[in-house]
Amino acid sequence: MSTTQDGRRADSGPLTVPNLISGLRILGVPLFLYLVVGAHADGWALAVLLVSGASDWVDGKLARLLDQYSRLGELLDPVADRLYMAAVPIAFAVRGILPWWVVGVLIARELVLAATLPLYRSRGLGPPEVHYLGKAATFTLMIAMPVLLAGFGDSAVATTLHPWGWALLIWGLGLYVWTGLMYVAQAWLTARTLPRVHRAAGSGAQ
Repeated sequence: MSTTQDGRRADSGPLTVPNLISGLRILGVPLFLYLVVGAHADGWALAVLLVSGASDWVDGKLARLLDQYSRLGELLDPVADRLYMAAVPIAFAVRGILPWWVVGVLIARELVLAATLPLYRSRGLGPPEVHYLGKAATFTLMIAMPVLLAGFGDSAVATTLHPWGWALLIWGLGLYVWTGLMYVAQAWLTARTLPRVHRAAGSGAQ
């Protein structure tokens, strides 16, 4: 692994294979919305979801294998995840695959966590590290969504997959809410234990 003189990983720049994959994942969001809401082409929409889920694993694997680390990559990957986590449930709710309360829970969790970010910045800190349970919650929900889509309909396959999709959704949603409460508790402890960072007048942003 290439590193800088201070021991940090060297930035490979924006033009890397993992960044290209993450960028294509983001471009897949409007395509997915069109296929589900506009064209009702559920088979193609399912293919987009499956490819997106596989590429989410591939870009991280390639970043390690090719030693292509970049600051842009650190931003693109979570942006792609959050776009899908917002777009997919909303599209499913519009189609009647999911109830709107599920969308409300997912969006409320993201809004609450976004509201804690200024607190960390006021203490001179970046966003908290993602907990492994948070990753597990996101992974479970990203599996649940294509299963729910495949289980939407009157075929024998859909009838079989429908309860599995809901089981995965409930499990993932529970983990998602639980980890959200963990992040809120972590922010509260940070606010209690660390003082605010007071910048000198006229100093630029660090």
